[in-house]
Amino acid sequence: MRVLIIKLTSMGDLMHALPALTDAVREFPGIIFDWVVDEAFAEVPQWHPAIRNIITTSHRRWKKSLWKTLRDGELRHFYRQLNTSDYDVIVDMQNNLKSALVSLLRRGPVAGLDKASCRERPAHLAYKVPIHVNPQQHAVERMRQIMAQALNYPSPTTPADYAADFTSYALPTLDFRLADNYLLFVHNASWLSKMWPVKHWQRLVLLAVEAGYQVLIPSGNQAEYLRAEQIAMVSGHAYALPRLSLNHMAALLQNATAAICSDTGLAHLAAVASTPALTLYGSTDPNLIGTFGQHQSHLVSDKACVPCYKRGCPRPEAEAGLPVCMQEMAPESVWHGLQSLLPAK
Repeated sequence: MRVLIIKLTSMGDLMHALPALTDAVREFPGIIFDWVVDEAFAEVPQWHPAIRNIITTSHRRWKKSLWKTLRDGELRHFYRQLNTSDYDVIVDMQNNLKSALVSLLRRGPVAGLDKASCRERPAHLAYKVPIHVNPQQHAVERMRQIMAQALNYPSPTTPADYAADFTSYALPTLDFRLADNYLLFVHNASWLSKMWPVKHWQRLVLLAVEAGYQVLIPSGNQAEYLRAEQIAMVSGHAYALPRLSLNHMAALLQNATAAICSDTGLAHLAAVASTPALTLYGSTDPNLIGTFGQHQSHLVSDKACVPCYKRGCPRPEAEAGLPVCMQEMAPESVWHGLQSLLPAK
């Protein structure tokens, strides 16, 4: 059996779909998948052993320079790639307007969420094979149920298995010696309302170094790197990392003792790698989109307004949109929350 998955973004959402592929492999040994994904995250599908081909979109870049995209024939090339192979099943596992457009470009019936289940209407109109799932459950379970219905097998009840193995991945070349025991502090996030204050991260660095750990602080762009440097400046045992490939980050997480994370894609990568991790939540609900898997723990703000799902904090006492709920999470409480995940010394 050959299946085409349409799921373009974002990093964590893509990882949520991996266990669904593992379920399908158990039901249909020998099944293979092709995956349509945004070029920025093309490494993620390749972590699953059942993936055969990756078809990349560049919709963010295409949107910025549509005329150049049309002139250079990128859309024509993408359309040909999308429709080159025959598939037994085509399933949109993202079910938003962007992925629905890709589904419409693909010849043949596409399975996707029905009107009651779809979060971005009218995306459901793109799907000839409607699927109904309860949207008020964790994304990993939603993905598993979508795949089960698309391929017509019972919804799985076994623990989710990402089936990713990073043990052979090469570590990046760094300008410092990597310690045997190091922690990753993932400070960055796409929403301002998910950000924990720099001063709290700095205090956490001091607590970690005092406990005998080296601290690595990753970044995804120049602004995040400058923030990482600001966090690291409090100790000679803390290091800001430049932007690295997802495969290099996977290797670092695979070998880390543990991680403390904002609600961002690398937190989900820690779950895929089964690396002990504590993730901080304020504006979003971990019951729906939180890290999912072995050795994962959540520290959730106890503010009455949580979760608000606002990109910036709307409370009147918030300064420049900085989240009140995250500022009230004390570094000592976060460090204490990590202790149960750390190996005994």
